Amino acid sequence: MRQIVLDTETTGLSPKKGDRIVEIGCVELIDRKLTGNTYHQYINPERDMPEEAFNVHGISDEFLADKPVFSQIVKEFIDFVKDSELIIHNAPFDVGFINHEISILGSTKKSLGIQVIEDCSVIFDSLKLAKNLRPGQKNNLDALCRSYGIDNSNRDLHGALLDSEILADVYLAMTREQTQLSFTGQEKNAGSNQEPIIRVDENREKTIILLADEEEQLAHQNMMEMIEKKSGQSLWPK
Repeated sequence: MRQIVLDTETTGLSPKKGDRIVEIGCVELIDRKLTGNTYHQYINPERDMPEEAFNVHGISDEFLADKPVFSQIVKEFIDFVKDSELIIHNAPFDVGFINHEISILGSTKKSLGIQVIEDCSVIFDSLKLAKNLRPGQKNNLDALCRSYGIDNSNRDLHGALLDSEILADVYLAMTREQTQLSFTGQEKNAGSNQEPIIRVDENREKTIILLADEEEQLAHQNMMEMIEKKSGQSLWPK
């Protein structure tokens, strides 16, 4: 099973108001193990960086000036994430931005073979999972790190690659106990966020049951009588 933990940084909160993606970070999980394979790209948004957004991630206009625009990196990005499950915290936000970027590609869009990111990847919202597991609590990344004992001391500012690495640890912690039985006696994935366990083979050798002999039964009885004498009662049947 291939999963990609993804995060983006943007110029603001709404692509409909002209905000754009400025950074994409991804880390790869295969069979719930980090592979070390990552994708990371800064992107020139072709617009100015609002001060509010800069205060969140620290990415400046000057830094982005020589970075590629989205149309120049989109094929490499799609090739990395396709045929995987995308794990995203507050998925509607990031997916909305990615799909907006795809929608304004023009002629480049035809070569991708997709209209939206969902055409090549399955989306999993880890925020929705966190809310189900921790109703009524804060479920942002910092709160989840505190809850699951994950070190995020290097996270002074938001960063797409760093946040995706942290989210991968959070996701694995949140889904550690989610397993299902395989009724075929084989390992079987229960779903995108679950680990398999193996059912005990029904054809295994029968368990040998050894009963206590007379000497052991007498020793047990003597122990019960001693406990009852010292405590005034015995909770175990004689």
